[in-house]
Amino acid sequence: MKVFMIGGTGLLGSEAARELIARGHEVTALALPPVPKGATLPPEMKIEFGNYLEMSDDEMRAHLRGCDAFVFAAGVDERVEGPAPIYDLYEKFNIDPIRRLLPLAKECGVKHVVICGSYFAYFAKKRPQMQLTRRHPYIRSRIDQENAAMDVAGQDFDVAVLELPYIFGTQPGRKPVWVFLVESIRGMKGATMWTRGGTAMVTVRQVGQAIAGAVERNRGGNCYPIGWWNMNWEQMLRIVHKYMGCPDKPIRTIPKWMYAIGGWNLRRDQKKRGIDGGLDMVRYADLQVSELFIDKSLGAEQLGVTDDDIDAAIGDSIRLSIAVADKKADVISMKGE
Repeated sequence: MKVFMIGGTGLLGSEAARELIARGHEVTALALPPVPKGATLPPEMKIEFGNYLEMSDDEMRAHLRGCDAFVFAAGVDERVEGPAPIYDLYEKFNIDPIRRLLPLAKECGVKHVVICGSYFAYFAKKRPQMQLTRRHPYIRSRIDQENAAMDVAGQDFDVAVLELPYIFGTQPGRKPVWVFLVESIRGMKGATMWTRGGTAMVTVRQVGQAIAGAVERNRGGNCYPIGWWNMNWEQMLRIVHKYMGCPDKPIRTIPKWMYAIGGWNLRRDQKKRGIDGGLDMVRYADLQVSELFIDKSLGAEQLGVTDDDIDAAIGDSIRLSIAVADKKADVISMKGE
């Protein structure tokens, strides 16, 4: 198949391109410059630089025409801050592109679409009593993104949204999301203070497999919760400590209210700076102490994801995060493709 991808030079997009090409597909990517220094992009991938948000519908039709599949591996995540209401920013980068590009793709004869989403959407649907879409603009945006995608899906237009959890693995030259974790643990002298709870996780290679699998296997409109390993925070932190060189550092469990106090402080700081966050970190304490687990049979196995080495992937992420924290790595930050 001929696959058009937005975000093909990013962490997830480049891994998906590598997997698709290995399976015999042809991939063309539209991405924002620069390419991360040292990034190992598949040489067979055709890369065109440009900002799809600034392109006309006719320009996007030219990219989509003749393609069998479209992968949207772009957008922004919950770490982004901006002027209130922050939902407007998420709508611009995560929802409006789906509303605009999927009808264009369908018009141009594309048959298969894959969108990289968030596992927060899965838990918003699974645990309605938590009212996650009302309390967290980012989670609301991911549900609205899914709804926009499913509205266009049909018998002859397959659309898959991958509800992705914690992802470990690196792309040389790109700043990992885990720098904050390294800095937080370094700042806790004597013991690492963390809550109970835990999360589903996958490696970046498995995300590439899931995207390629969705291109090939999905039929109709479906949202796939993606997970492979389920770890509580202590299990994850033990691995992180190992790669930080402090394997014997104690881990102390703090109560939810103590975590919420940190959220109050963040909220107060954001208010002073006149900005808003995608997650209400006071209310997020309820999620932080939950077991955000996903059985691999719900999505990953259906899409042909195979086992991988999560310990090594966490190690790669932590080593690069340490290098970034110590200003020993030349990296670029995440950007909205």
